Amino acid sequence: MKQKVSIGKVLQYVILVAGAIVALLPILVVFIGSFKTNKEFLSSGVLDLPKSFDFSNYKTAFVNGQMLLGFKNTLFIFVVSMVGKLTLASMFAYAMSRFEFKLKKPILMLFVLAMLIPGITSQVATFQIINGLGLFNKIWSVILLNLGTDVISVYVFLQYLDEIPVSLDESAFLDGASYFGIFWRIILPNLKAPIVTMLIISGVGVYNDFYSPFLYMPDRKLKVISTALFAFKGPYGTNWPVILAGVVIVILPILIVFLSLQKYIYNGVSGAVK
Repeated sequence: MKQKVSIGKVLQYVILVAGAIVALLPILVVFIGSFKTNKEFLSSGVLDLPKSFDFSNYKTAFVNGQMLLGFKNTLFIFVVSMVGKLTLASMFAYAMSRFEFKLKKPILMLFVLAMLIPGITSQVATFQIINGLGLFNKIWSVILLNLGTDVISVYVFLQYLDEIPVSLDESAFLDGASYFGIFWRIILPNLKAPIVTMLIISGVGVYNDFYSPFLYMPDRKLKVISTALFAFKGPYGTNWPVILAGVVIVILPILIVFLSLQKYIYNGVSGAVK
């Protein structure tokens, strides 16, 4: 039995190490390649260290790629989208958790049905709606598209709301608080863990989104970090070290945010499972 257990543990660690290598190897290749010259990159192996660590590629990527403008627009879209998205999701989950009405189950089924429909099939209608609202080539077009409440965030909030005693709502209601006041003063402060969890899970999608900004904001002044990186395809189409330096610049902010909030993310996911 002990031998079987030890073999199982060894196999478990082998799988974990293999998974870590598969996940980290592409990042390592990008990081090493960003310090090489174009000639050195084409003539050496992908894991060969550069002869000298030169930051000129990062300067070229940041300045010529107008990444400061991209970060500025991305930050605005990220903040407004996530505040609106999480507020709508938590309020919707609160209504579904605390109130009973006839159309409760059909509404939840419609959310699930919306997930099953491929998003690309509705792009023509979506484009016509955005254009009809006069939002084409404006930053609010992407924000409006991001405000749609996804089913995952709703169900995560619902799981946490089931753990908050209804007696808290009743006590606050007896003290004269409105349902709106109960939500903001009692419910929302107890949803910190799922809020941080969905901030990362949904926020990564907003941060990395390329399709919506590329389609609805073609103006160069409205470029985000993903479309700024795509701009290197033209003048720097063959200069891979500059492109890789741009990739590292794009990765760093979201990596720092994840590492600083990982404790809350794990708590939020484990709580959702419970």
